[in-house]
Amino acid sequence: MRAIVAASTGGPEVLEYKDITVPEPSTGEVRIRVLKASVHFADIKKRKGAKGSGIPGILGLDAVGIIDKVGQDVNGLHIGDRVIAFVKTGSYAEFAIANALLVYPIADHVDTAVAAACPVPAFLSFMLLERVGRLSKRETVFVHAASGGTGLTLIQLARKLGAGKIIGTVSSDQKAAMPLELGADHCITYDNLSESVRNLTDGAGVDLILDSLAGSVMEESFTCLAPYGRLVNYGNASGAAGSIKTSDVHASCRSLLGYSLGTTRKKRPEDLKRIADQVISLVEMGDITFPSIQEFKLEDANKAHQLMESRTHAGKIILHITD
Repeated sequence: MRAIVAASTGGPEVLEYKDITVPEPSTGEVRIRVLKASVHFADIKKRKGAKGSGIPGILGLDAVGIIDKVGQDVNGLHIGDRVIAFVKTGSYAEFAIANALLVYPIADHVDTAVAAACPVPAFLSFMLLERVGRLSKRETVFVHAASGGTGLTLIQLARKLGAGKIIGTVSSDQKAAMPLELGADHCITYDNLSESVRNLTDGAGVDLILDSLAGSVMEESFTCLAPYGRLVNYGNASGAAGSIKTSDVHASCRSLLGYSLGTTRKKRPEDLKRIADQVISLVEMGDITFPSIQEFKLEDANKAHQLMESRTHAGKIILHITD
């Protein structure tokens, strides 16, 4: 099969388009003929050697495709099923292996590009808002990196779940249009962040912050929380750690929480299986949309990485792999 292999850690030039052996599913696994796959910032970090292991190896976390082989002890999934999946062997390839608990049928009417775009942002957003952040109706939500795939999905889902005011952050004013179109009430840049939030909330602060950046942005964001507010950190795109003082937590009853979709896939895949019907229904019904998708051929994965690293895009970047 044809695949993109990160031959070593480094820049986009380490991504090689080459022939490798088609993988075989083990017990409890299925093999998927990949149609399209998402490109994630986690792929960039892994390629650079800043996240996990597996280099040399195939990048890619999720995909849409057709099941073409089923391992032993797999129930409810069949050859020919159109599915989305969190894959085990990397999705930048014509075939990928996935744990059957992380493979979910999706309706034929859902556009293939949308199906490819949805797994990580849709499942992650649902977990962040419903399970970890415990969003209540009319609460004020603050979403960092609001113009990215997960940020845009968080905004749509927060609105669907009854959030009151939704504030997003973007790196430039030019990126504000799409978050505002999809349900954000305000978009601000990272300059004078805490002052902007105080002004937009009449000094009350926000109830729930969803932070994928960490570093100094997370530290300043924590000061924007209302009493009993929650900050959920689910990434460190800034590349820096952030720290919170215990004195900023107990008296104000504010909480700092962490969540990793990657850890959940590995250690508690059943948690994602339980919410799959709800999440996929939101996509199938059009309650979660992906209005901006930029698509590259598999052999042009290096160009897709260059675009993502430029931080000039909004929305999702995907790879077209097979027809």
